[in-house]
Amino acid sequence: MDRTPIPVLTVQTAPYEDQRPTGGGGLRRPTGLFESQRNYLPNFVQSLLSSISMQPTHVCIFLCKRIGSILGLYNFYPIHIYLYVCVCLLIFKSLIGRLVIGQNGILSTPAVSCIIRKIKAAGGIILTASHSPGGPGGEFGVKFEVANGGPAPDIVSDKIYQISKTLEEYTICPDLRVDLSRLGRQEFDLENKFKPFRVEIVDSVDIYLNLLRSIFDFNAIRNLLTGPNQIKIRIDAMNGVMGPYVRRILCDELGAPANSAINCIPLEDFGGQPPDPNLTYATALLEAMRGGEYGFGAAFDADGDRYMILGQNGFFVNASDSLAIIAANLSCIPYFCQMGVRGFGRSMPTSTALDKVAKVMKVPVYETPTGWRYFSNLMDSGRCSLCGEESFGTGSDHLREKDGLWAVLVWLSILAARKQSVEEIVRDHWTKFGRHYYCRFDYEALEPRTAYFIMRDLETLITDKSFSHQQFAVGNNIYSVERTDSFEYIDPVDGTVTKRQGLRIIFSDASRLIFRMSASSHVRATLRIYAESYEKDPSQHNKEPQAVLSPLIAIALKISQIHERTGRKGPTVIT
Repeated sequence: MDRTPIPVLTVQTAPYEDQRPTGGGGLRRPTGLFESQRNYLPNFVQSLLSSISMQPTHVCIFLCKRIGSILGLYNFYPIHIYLYVCVCLLIFKSLIGRLVIGQNGILSTPAVSCIIRKIKAAGGIILTASHSPGGPGGEFGVKFEVANGGPAPDIVSDKIYQISKTLEEYTICPDLRVDLSRLGRQEFDLENKFKPFRVEIVDSVDIYLNLLRSIFDFNAIRNLLTGPNQIKIRIDAMNGVMGPYVRRILCDELGAPANSAINCIPLEDFGGQPPDPNLTYATALLEAMRGGEYGFGAAFDADGDRYMILGQNGFFVNASDSLAIIAANLSCIPYFCQMGVRGFGRSMPTSTALDKVAKVMKVPVYETPTGWRYFSNLMDSGRCSLCGEESFGTGSDHLREKDGLWAVLVWLSILAARKQSVEEIVRDHWTKFGRHYYCRFDYEALEPRTAYFIMRDLETLITDKSFSHQQFAVGNNIYSVERTDSFEYIDPVDGTVTKRQGLRIIFSDASRLIFRMSASSHVRATLRIYAESYEKDPSQHNKEPQAVLSPLIAIALKISQIHERTGRKGPTVIT
């Protein structure tokens, strides 16, 4: 242990007005902004840490780095900035501090949630821009997990923002050096600190793997992947943080051949592609699956909380269907056989396929705004066992985060138990519950004012009394408006009201159109259009979603005038 006290410095700074966290206490900005704006990163770190209510006892703060989108490629500059500021804040508050960091700075978002809950940490900081492009021309992000292992609630995000607007100084230990590659405890003598400050480097996979072992029947999955009737799988880590998890758990632990896993080396720019698991960006996996050699395929986003499922010949399972199918097959998972099922949750834009399953199972469904923090509150109160979003995020009450690898293991468990292919399982589900045709159109990188005025004018239009019961004729289809609203959520746990979470048009045949704006950065915005149509008749289940939904999309484009007002000819991404 180095006995020379490490100096603690106080740095004068000026506040920034644009550090309002988005959902879950996160801040995501272009990498260049962090590089060009003086003290931009330490300012936000100091504001974030100052918002935490810590007790004068054992304290653990996590630092997790997603390798992509770091500042200054090929070094650990951002993680050390966090480390320095964390240490100094703990000293300032006269607390006994301990930092826990994944080896080489790598932890998936589900693993962070797992470790926070396991050791009862005060919270966790994740350096990630989620599924956005990384590197110098991409984005860099910060995410804060609270003590339950879930995203920070809005009240915490508001507190961080208020602190950031008046910040005048931060404290830092610029000479602190931690070996992120060496497992175990490292201790440091710091100026004005009587006891050693501890930094613990932990294996990135171990604690999370032990949790998964307690949830699933690993023997059944191993037999599926190695037994006489084994299936071949193809798993794409998309050059994000999931590479070590895929190789350690699916290959080493469960027996999948090493060549089942592709793009497992974390790269700073993710190989030049956005690490977003969908049909637009996971093209390498899609092409491999279309060849017919593999019976199951999956892709993960950069920090491991989102996933995509493909069957043989590239059969695509949309995220809403995946959530409903998982719900209908929870009896295949030992965890749920032991714990039972208390309720389901889905974000409002997610299709209502889950609702059909819940009705049969006689459990409640909670419809929330987009954002995992809303599910966390439901799970903490014991109301919700399984939840998901249409953006390829699914999870359960084993954590307080969406969990891509957990979802993949659920699917493998279902395949092992039912001894059917992915496509057979999906089609059986449609036959029993009906098919929810569903798609999402993303108009990305819009000028924020343009997106705002489109949404404002659209809300004025659809909430006017004259719009109610209006009919739209498109080809041979006639759609009658049944009701419209601007979605508002009242949390059943604490009564918190969250308003203006998307515009809904619900038609008399239960079809839906939803419009929602999502801030992709502080300078650009994304406007999403969701379309859903329900079909009970099995003879009508083989159509292409966009063909079925084209009349609804035509209505959406007509009333929003999005092409005319943005100059776009079509969406950036269709899922």
